[in-house]
Amino acid sequence: MTAELVRGQNHTLPQTRLEIRISAGTPVVAGATLGDENGRVAGVEWIAHPGSPQLHGLEVSRQAAADHRLAVDLDALPDGVHRVTVLLALPLDAGGPARFGAVASPFVAVTGLDGAEIATFTLTGLDSESAVAALELYRRQGAWKVRAVGQGYAGGLAAMLADQGVDRAAELAGTIQEAVARGLARTVAPPPPRTPEGDRVRHTPAPAPAPGNGRPPVPPAPPATPPQPDPLAEPAAPGGPINYAHPRRQSTAPPPPPPAAPPAQPGQPAQPVAGDATGWSMDERLYNQVWGMFEDLARAAAAYRSAVDFAESRMDQELERTLSDPRSRIGGAGDRAREEARAKRDELTARARESLDRDLTQLAAESAVVEPALPAPYAGWDNPVWHGYRVPMEIPMALRIGDLHLPESADLRIPLLVRLPLERGMWIDSGRTASEAAALAGTDQLRRLAMETAVLHAARLLAVYPPNEFTVHVIDPAGSAAGALDPLVRSGVLPSPPATGAQGVSSVLAHLTRRVDLVQMAIRAGAADSLPPDLDPAEQLLIVNDFPHGFDDRAVTQLRYLADEGPSVGVHLMMVADREEASEYGPILDPLWRSLLRVTPVADDHLADPWVGHAWTYEPPRTPPGSAVLDEVLARVAHARRTGGR
Repeated sequence: MTAELVRGQNHTLPQTRLEIRISAGTPVVAGATLGDENGRVAGVEWIAHPGSPQLHGLEVSRQAAADHRLAVDLDALPDGVHRVTVLLALPLDAGGPARFGAVASPFVAVTGLDGAEIATFTLTGLDSESAVAALELYRRQGAWKVRAVGQGYAGGLAAMLADQGVDRAAELAGTIQEAVARGLARTVAPPPPRTPEGDRVRHTPAPAPAPGNGRPPVPPAPPATPPQPDPLAEPAAPGGPINYAHPRRQSTAPPPPPPAAPPAQPGQPAQPVAGDATGWSMDERLYNQVWGMFEDLARAAAAYRSAVDFAESRMDQELERTLSDPRSRIGGAGDRAREEARAKRDELTARARESLDRDLTQLAAESAVVEPALPAPYAGWDNPVWHGYRVPMEIPMALRIGDLHLPESADLRIPLLVRLPLERGMWIDSGRTASEAAALAGTDQLRRLAMETAVLHAARLLAVYPPNEFTVHVIDPAGSAAGALDPLVRSGVLPSPPATGAQGVSSVLAHLTRRVDLVQMAIRAGAADSLPPDLDPAEQLLIVNDFPHGFDDRAVTQLRYLADEGPSVGVHLMMVADREEASEYGPILDPLWRSLLRVTPVADDHLADPWVGHAWTYEPPRTPPGSAVLDEVLARVAHARRTGGR
């Protein structure tokens, strides 16, 4: 039976190999300290955090995330350890909340390796605190117990570490936050929260709703946005199919009814349909549905991996018990015990894979009906919707910038949708990464593919905005990207040719810096109608190729300024660069790289989801071989720009 703890309450732990599961609803840093009998931490080597995630008997997450799973083996801890304190902190400089009082109450569960909850604790009553000691595992008279702590610190991570006796706590806190910032730079930003509170999500079949949805009418609400990691969210259970009717997808005012699903066969799940999510338009429902599929796949894979880890751990324990018994060394008893342990491991793993395959089958069926129904901004370049493309009259909710998949389901691709207007720029990494695809490509080929990827992203942005509401500028100091830029130049969608040389770099940066300054001053003065008549009111995108070639120190400073201040006033960066080539600038450029969403011109597993932190393989957009769809779309965009959309 699960013990639901309140602050200060304790509970005896029935086992020593545990998982600590954390659901926070917003990305948080999770760590743990090892303390002596008095709770004092001997040194940094007794602290597990994203920059140093593994200690003997303890492993924590490598990045900030809304959900965490910490692995603890109390028997494997160093001899002098009597206390394990689980810490949570809000990331700094991440643009997120600065205090726990502004987010939903974090939920912590201590579980066995089989996922069964032993004790839970909801951290309520937090306000100005940005760090909190959530709970502690402590040893008393030879037995281990868990205590709900909930002690918050307005002074943040540094104050919390100092309270535990850590020397140079502020310096260590800075190191941890730096590691977190590097991790957040690779995390796909979750969609904005739809409601202040969400329902607890369970990936198991829900009972059929009563006629009329079984709920009283509610007053109209603002347009829905996709599901957000929930403070009480649970990972998908290893058994049971995915329930597409998420409780959170039904918590807003009733949208127009989605299309009716085909009747299901007896004993079979209902057939998925496109638009099976909340929203006030089909585009919004599809957007929400894609994000629901993204989360479903992340949690289904997490459940599978957890089950496999449990099977391996159980086999190791059984083998350890067998080998520690002298009687097993006589005759064939030891061999039989090893075979039985491996057979149990294989059976558990097979059952977990069967459950995962069932979930993947349903997700694949959902993807098969959703992909053909996607509007142009969400669709791949091979979707027939582009052949009937018309320049839109309004900005869409989001834009597709590639696909994501996991190793458990390489054929199941989830569209990576980012909200519009863009909230952060993009960095297309033209350097050699650790991926197999990058290893097979030459340096020149990677640079060419990176610039072609930038052109495809820019073309899509131009195509989904109304006429003359999105402008693209290009800096190509050495003129090395002329071939890749040809579709943009030839179609006439650029207001001016790509800037080359140091003078061209300086001119474009000065123009966009002036625009940011003027718009910011107008906003602060409340005089937006007083902007100069020559100022282009459209959203601006600056593509920078071959950085830092052609950039002096002043140009680098202007570029950093545009990255920091530009997005809030409609100026965005798209860097095509190899970070190693800019290494001479040292850490001064670290904030620039972290402010941009890093994508690659070839498949690479560098992006993480915001729920459980899986490493997802990103696939960049590509046009079908021999297709003229890009030229056709750009020609229509250019015509609309010349005629004002007529």
